[in-house]
Amino acid sequence: MNANDVQLPAVSVIMPVLNEERHLRGAVQAILAQEYAGEMEVVIAIGPSTDRTDEIAAELVREDSRVHTVPNPTGRTPAALNAAIKASRHPVVVRVDGHGMLSPNYIATAVRLLEETGAQNVGGVMHAEGENDWEHAVAAAMTSKIGVGNAAFHTGGEAAPAETVYLGVFRRAALEQQGGYNEEFIRAQDWELNFRIREAGGLIWFSPELRVSYRPRPTVKALAKQYKDYGRWRHVVARYHAGSINLRYLAPPAAVCAIAAGVVVGAALTPWGFVVPGGYLAAIALGSLPAGKGLPVKARLRIPVALATMHMSWGFGFLTSPKSLARKVVASRRPAVTAEA
Repeated sequence: MNANDVQLPAVSVIMPVLNEERHLRGAVQAILAQEYAGEMEVVIAIGPSTDRTDEIAAELVREDSRVHTVPNPTGRTPAALNAAIKASRHPVVVRVDGHGMLSPNYIATAVRLLEETGAQNVGGVMHAEGENDWEHAVAAAMTSKIGVGNAAFHTGGEAAPAETVYLGVFRRAALEQQGGYNEEFIRAQDWELNFRIREAGGLIWFSPELRVSYRPRPTVKALAKQYKDYGRWRHVVARYHAGSINLRYLAPPAAVCAIAAGVVVGAALTPWGFVVPGGYLAAIALGSLPAGKGLPVKARLRIPVALATMHMSWGFGFLTSPKSLARKVVASRRPAVTAEA
């Protein structure tokens, strides 16, 4: 180890897991194989899984002394993250999901960016990659503008300050200053924490140099639930922080309303009502063509299904998000804590 290596900060990688038997071992191996010369530990927060996740985690602990586990009896992501943060000990904290695969130089690049930018949190691109025709279709939809709009961490973009980033590599001091994640945010907890960091004067930095391979949900049902939850919690965020919504977020609920109205009008009054749902189907069919470039035919044929599932589920979740949930979350609001406080 040379003099430069000694100066590298030690890193704690935290990972919330629940029913991740399919990808957990690969995700942890990608962490342990990082091209990073500093000290590193991995803390896995174990939820109440119904598959072999616990068994695989125990094997990983036995195989490498850098891997540790902590219990997360609630199974909720923000609670898992807070438990893992509390059990970890190093000055840089890297969040990874159980189905995320870090690129080989991810941690080294993130540590460098923290130093270069002075940011409290840096993150990059969620690069969706599938392992079968359906997952390839979902990955194409999740990395296309017709699927997710212009979100930089999905589609890429220039390095720049950001409202939030995918996963994140934090300075521990920033996490401890803000008291960790707000556990009322079952989803969107990253956005809420990054909002408090920014409100306290901290910088959140996006860089396309950082890349995490993401494994999409394996079924239509699982994808629909994921995006319904996304929409539900994005509406909570909108109620929690006035002014955080924009046209990109309003497009899916508007599409759901327009299609529903078109079907009702078409069935009850005039066939012209079906122009709206027909136009939407035509749009996603055409939009799937560039998104599916280079994929097998079976995967390309599934892209419109993935797009419709994402759009309609997100919009439905947004429209049906109860005000009572937002009131509960708003009541738990944590003010941003500044260094002077």
